[in-house]
Amino acid sequence: MTSPALDLPARAAAGTAAPSRPGTRPDVTLGVGLGWRSEIDTVVERQPGLDWVEVVAENICADHLPESLTALRARGVTVVPHGVALGLGGADRPDPDRLARLAGAALALGSPLVTEHLAFVRAGGLEAGHLLPVPRTRESLRVIAENVRIAQDQLPVPLALENIAAQLAWPGDELTEGQFLAELVERTGVRLLIDVANLHTNRVNLGIDPAAELDRLPLEAIAYVHVAGGRMVDGVWHDTHAHPVTQPVLDVLAELCARITPPGVLLERDAGFPPPSELAGELDAIRGVLEGSTPRTAHPAATRTGAPRRSGRTDTRTETPLPGERANLRRRQEELLAALVAGGPVPAGFDPAQVRAQSTGLATKRRDTAAKVAPELPRLLGDRYGPLFLAYARTHPQTGGYRADARAFAEWVLTDGGPPAADHRRALEQWLRPADERPSGPLARLRRALRR
Repeated sequence: MTSPALDLPARAAAGTAAPSRPGTRPDVTLGVGLGWRSEIDTVVERQPGLDWVEVVAENICADHLPESLTALRARGVTVVPHGVALGLGGADRPDPDRLARLAGAALALGSPLVTEHLAFVRAGGLEAGHLLPVPRTRESLRVIAENVRIAQDQLPVPLALENIAAQLAWPGDELTEGQFLAELVERTGVRLLIDVANLHTNRVNLGIDPAAELDRLPLEAIAYVHVAGGRMVDGVWHDTHAHPVTQPVLDVLAELCARITPPGVLLERDAGFPPPSELAGELDAIRGVLEGSTPRTAHPAATRTGAPRRSGRTDTRTETPLPGERANLRRRQEELLAALVAGGPVPAGFDPAQVRAQSTGLATKRRDTAAKVAPELPRLLGDRYGPLFLAYARTHPQTGGYRADARAFAEWVLTDGGPPAADHRRALEQWLRPADERPSGPLARLRRALRR
């Protein structure tokens, strides 16, 4: 799983509408890779033995790629765009503009595939600001499978879906995550991006056994694997991508490698970037797991637990949601998101403690991402930034991008967040309304006249 996109311009080149979806089982061996981030672009470029990189698709412009990515591509390094904002697990059909931007990124980078998440990110006009789990029912499976097929038909390369880290569970689930992903593969031919750090997160937070979930997956569909660090806060494991990879996460990677040799493994780091030597050490630890693992002779697919596997896809690929199923999924997701970000009641059947933990996690991630897109705000407000933003988030759900959110927060500080110090107020006003955007006053007009 990856941090939310930072609302950077995403001007996909005109005319990048994807042709018909090609085959869904490309034989691509990626090797060991590292997540490309603008903060460490030169570090990534100079990392020895790096086979490939992954970039957050929403953070690049298809018609104006960063020089670092262009240099990597010129050296023959594979670059894979990783989407975070499509929301294929939502009740609405995929947004054509978002799909076009993702397709444009794949074409501009010459990528062999693109990846996204089995998650929903918005509902009822509200933005989660992060990836949320879907209800794993037969009803939602039909809706999400149709969403996946729509996306596949508009993308120029195969699509892989990632399992996410969760802090809450939906009531009434009919399938485990592994079973749900296996059904999606069966119905759509989609590939899988398996995040072993997310499997560890779900073990700590929800008591889910990673080995059992791996046994339920169609391992032959795995395109590549994510590895990332996290930390425990108040009994909840947070998949931060800002801390070192822990041994339990490497142990889950070893469990996966005991079943198959993954085509690729990638280290994610989104914040708290360590020295290059530490990144190299984490990559070496991943290589050590890969080199020390011997996949079992017997393929676990023969003993996979869960729903019976169908022999063909002819009937399931054309299965569409029944009347009212999209509306029902939309209602359920709107109720949950309102509870998480807008102070709504906890929907029936949910664990209130889990909802509180997820709500806190969303607000914290929203605070940190707003600081990333508008670093002037924490500099201007100092220690007050964090508490002020969390107070703002409790009563102001996110309805747009992070840049708009940061501006709305600054406006709130000036009007409702308590009287800031005079120098803070002036600085915030100047940040919100730079001099070249302010109405021209009499003194400014006089100065211009005197300069003539």
